[in-house]
This record gives sequence, C-alpha cells and structure tokens, in this order.
Amino acid sequence: MFDKLDAVVDRYEELTEKLADPTIYDRQDEFKKISSERANLEEIVQVFREYKQIKEDIEEAKEILKNEKDEDMREMAKEVLSENEGQIAPYEERLTILLLPKDPLDDKNVIVEIRAGAGGDEASIFVGDVFRMYQNYIRDNGWKHELISISEGDEGIKEVIFSVTGDKVYSKLKYESGVHRVQRVPKTESQGRVHTSTITVAILPEADEVDFKLDLNEVRIDVYRSSGAGGQSVNTTDSAVRVTHEPTNTVVACQDERSQLKNKEKALKILAARIYDEIMRKKHEVEAAERKGLVGTGDRSERIRTYNFPQGRLSDHRIGLTLYSLDKIIEGDLAPVVDALIAHNQAELLKGQEE
Repeated sequence: MFDKLDAVVDRYEELTEKLADPTIYDRQDEFKKISSERANLEEIVQVFREYKQIKEDIEEAKEILKNEKDEDMREMAKEVLSENEGQIAPYEERLTILLLPKDPLDDKNVIVEIRAGAGGDEASIFVGDVFRMYQNYIRDNGWKHELISISEGDEGIKEVIFSVTGDKVYSKLKYESGVHRVQRVPKTESQGRVHTSTITVAILPEADEVDFKLDLNEVRIDVYRSSGAGGQSVNTTDSAVRVTHEPTNTVVACQDERSQLKNKEKALKILAARIYDEIMRKKHEVEAAERKGLVGTGDRSERIRTYNFPQGRLSDHRIGLTLYSLDKIIEGDLAPVVDALIAHNQAELLKGQEE
C-alpha cells in the first residue's frame, strides 16, 4: 500500500509542477485534465501526509521515553503516544479506501430525469414528491439545480428534467437510477386501500467535451410551434425544438423556453448526456459483471427501492437496506441511504482486491 501512496504523492507533485507553468492556460483542454487529476489525488496526499506526521510523532515520543529522564517530558511523551497510536488504524483504513479504483464519472455534474410510470395520477403525484426530495438533498449538499423542462398532469408531474451542479454530484446521485415504487393510500381512495405505483429516475452524467463530443453531423434538428393551453400562452412562433441522434434514434424535444435557440441548447445538452450515459453504462455493465455485488448506474428497468408510507418504511432492494424513517427521507434526508450504498460498494471493491 505504501509504495502506491508514494507513487500517488510523486504524481501529485508532478501535476503541481505542470500547473505552475504559465503557458498551460493557453491549452485549456490540457489544463482541465491536469487540474481534475490533481484534485482527485489531493485528499489522498493530504491524508497520507497527516498519517506520516502521526507516525513521526509516535517515533519521537518513543525516543523521548527511551532516553529522557525528566518526568514532565516523559509524561508529555506518554500523552502524545497514547493520543496518536489510536489514530493509526483508522488512518490506514481510510487510506485503503482512498486507494480503491475510482469511478471516472464521480466528479461529473448530472442531468436528472424523473418520469411517472404505472399508477396514473398517483405516480404523477409521487414524481412531485421525489422531485422535492431531491431538491432538499441538493440544497443540503451545497449543490445547485436548474430546471430544464417540466410536464405537468392533471395531478402532479408527468415528467421533470433538471441539471445538478456541484462537488462530486454523480458520486452520490448515481445510485438513484432505476424504478422507484411507492405504496400508500391515494388522496382519491375513499376505501383506504393501499395502491402501488412506480416512477423511473435516470441520472445522466453531463458530457464534458474533453471526454465526449456530440457529432452534430449525426443530429437532425426539427423546429415546430409549441403547444399550449390556449389564449396568450400559445407560442405563435416555431420555437419548440426536437433533436434526433440518427445512429441511435434517440429523440429529445424541448419547448419550455420562448427562444428557439435556448430550447435547442437545452435539447442538445440532454441528448449529449443520454448518448454519453449509454456509452458509459455499457462500459459499467462489463465492470459490474466482474463483481456481481457492485452497485452503480444499473438497469433503468430494475426496481431499486420501495417507499411504503403506511409502515413508514424505505427498502433498497439492491443491498437489503430497510429504514423506518421514511418521513425524514422523503423530505430530503437521503444521506443514510446514499452512505449505505457507498459503503456497500467500497466493501465489494475491497473484497475484489483480496480475491
């Protein structure tokens, strides 16, 4: 492990030297790549330096106890030894986890798509609930979100798409992709019977041009008149945009903005994210097949979680997690769920290294 850590420190210092070259700013792609790699190594280097300092303090304290006769000095050395020896194991465990293979997408911002599935109006209402849950979780993490498009139904929301930007967004939200099932008594149910409805959540890593660039020669762009509720809200110009990636027949339509240019920008952003996500999902499937217990972006048709309101229970079916704090979770306290999924993944990666 320590050979790996020394190599990480060497690489970190090499990247620091490269960033000190003022001409690097003229090569923006290279600058972004180096900055990103250095940022990913920074925590490991910092923790390793703290660990080495603790080891040095321990050795110094042992040396004092071995040679020093002054009782005050000896007492101080004993305190240092007692305080620092207990930190060695936790630091070594943390360093082991930090050295695990990183998901290259973890630093990405994301586009989130939430859609109503089976269950009619109740599914649409739950889309709104989950959207609010994510908004609160995003706020608590210090991230920001921007609404891209929303399609409202008679009750609730049929579909909502929004972007999330911040520090390591994908590393936490990636576990949300899949089918979310809700069990509760709908407002319209007079008999008090529990109904089951579903929604789908897709977490798409935003496509960085350094990693992936959408070929516009493969994209057909159509413009048309936005549909509306009538009266003044109907757009009288062809501002709505539909983009089609012809090789994969992936279609994105956007009409929320009055500007055709803004609708085009939003549609192309979503399209690029969907194509990039599909490329990375196929790659992930190969890696996940090697470690069957690994949780990641997963199959979008997989039922990942059940929200049982009568029992106040949330169950994540991928790792057998059950929590009886649904009232807090649905208000945005997702950390216990996400942390458990991250810990499970880390355990699987550690197991893979031992085999």
